[in-house]
Amino acid sequence: MEKIIQISAGLAPLECQWVVAKVLKIFLQEAKEAGIGTELIAREEGDANLTVKSATLRLRGKDLSGFLQSWLGDKTAATVCWVGKSTFRKLHPRSNWYIGIFVLEDVEPIAFNERDVQYQAVRAQGAGGQNVNKVSSAVRATHTPTGIAVFAQDSRSQLENKKLATQRLKERVAQVETERIAALSQRLWGNHTEVERGNPIRTFTGTDFKPSYKDKSFKKERRRGKQELRALRSYDDSE
Repeated sequence: MEKIIQISAGLAPLECQWVVAKVLKIFLQEAKEAGIGTELIAREEGDANLTVKSATLRLRGKDLSGFLQSWLGDKTAATVCWVGKSTFRKLHPRSNWYIGIFVLEDVEPIAFNERDVQYQAVRAQGAGGQNVNKVSSAVRATHTPTGIAVFAQDSRSQLENKKLATQRLKERVAQVETERIAALSQRLWGNHTEVERGNPIRTFTGTDFKPSYKDKSFKKERRRGKQELRALRSYDDSE
């Protein structure tokens, strides 16, 4: 299972950008503990050191739904709140600062399958002597769904060049997908002029960013499930 999510302060002030950086660190740590794979696709740096305006992540894992529920509930967007006095503006009266977490639902991953690749044997180009150009040992590989094409002529073996072209094409398709998602996340960040306030899924307090309230912990829920499973097995063994 795979999801693309964005943690964003929108166009909120510097304090919220600081909260994004803090939440991003906690989010990545919890994802690691839950066995969720993460890839940072895009990151919009904040206006001060140690602040982040927006971060877009690709998440992969079997238990991804349960993990995301601990951050989003049953929705595709949620609010996180930090309660504390601004460290940037000491006299600012505000004490509740909000950021948003969103699932990017309009992102369709580009699936790479060798069945969608067209191969064409061509003569090697450039210097290399007559032996290079006598046979069509070079290979051009084209990903038909996207039209992306690459060329390989590193080896005199057509089979080796085909393998190289396939690997390069796979990497290029992944790069194009990442660039597309990064551009989309940048546009979405610009549209988040103001994050919704109220009903936060999680609330943190103080400069040490301690959780004062946390929805159902995915980690605890998983541990409870394992305990129930062990108890059930023990009961079956006793029968």
